[in-house]
Amino acid sequence: MTAGKAGFVGLGLMGFPMAANLLAAGWEVTGWNRSEAAVARLTALGGRRAATVAALRDEPVIVIMLPDLQYIQDAAAPLLESWRAEPPAPGTAVVVMSSVSPTAVRGFGALVQEASGGNAVVLDAPVSGGTKGAEDGTLAIMVGAGEADFERLLPLFTAMGTTVRRMGGLGAGSLAKACNQLIVGTTTAALAEAAELAERSGMDTAALFEVLSGGLAGSRVLELVGPRLAAKDYVPTGPAKFMHKDLNFVLESAAATGAAVPMATAGVGLYGELIDQGLGDQDLAVVRQAISNLSDSHATITTKATTTKEGQQ
Repeated sequence: MTAGKAGFVGLGLMGFPMAANLLAAGWEVTGWNRSEAAVARLTALGGRRAATVAALRDEPVIVIMLPDLQYIQDAAAPLLESWRAEPPAPGTAVVVMSSVSPTAVRGFGALVQEASGGNAVVLDAPVSGGTKGAEDGTLAIMVGAGEADFERLLPLFTAMGTTVRRMGGLGAGSLAKACNQLIVGTTTAALAEAAELAERSGMDTAALFEVLSGGLAGSRVLELVGPRLAAKDYVPTGPAKFMHKDLNFVLESAAATGAAVPMATAGVGLYGELIDQGLGDQDLAVVRQAISNLSDSHATITTKATTTKEGQQ
């Protein structure tokens, strides 16, 4: 397969620039999105509009970029019903590029195979690189698929990313993304802790991050997220609440294999606290605010305990 035809479901912060890059690479893209404005932006670039997801039934490739598998299953339900009535062409591919459960995506693959009479296959191909990577076409794409299906769809992936790897069969891409999120989520949290500690000690956070970047603590996370942490810039490039979901996938996979994941366990607790504080729709960097709030609460409790103790003396 070279540049061909594809349907695209989900034209949000990540999905729209990914679909735009497919168009730029010569693909014919027909898009569906719950919000009509995003579809209008796609058609302005030369894309086509699908009135429903089921209207994409005859596309040879259907890319899905929705927040979680439940959204994907709900959106795909009319499509699968259409395929039950009339199977699609053999070799039809459904490419799940969202961050989803490695276990659950295999179940979705079985559902699609049944509904399509065996004519459609699911690949999981989650991405890393954020909105900038999506816009620049430099995403890292982790693919779970058979070797032949991966090779057949490689032109699709290389139109959106520069680092593309087949990690194994269906579900392997999602497991690789879960590992990615384990590193990104806990590293961001560690940087947020360092920022709060530095600032509360009278140190300039930006200066701290600058010197850290020249040593062993330097990382891509520090390079990209560090400036937002230092500036307390929480305008969303991706909602922080999704990290809680992704880290839970790590726990799920760890339970299935007997692996100990203490960092992921701590991360689930911290990002759960972030959501409880009402910060989940802001950028991942808002974990610094969550830690700041925890620090304030700890200081209040400590002050009250000290005051009570002194009053009893």
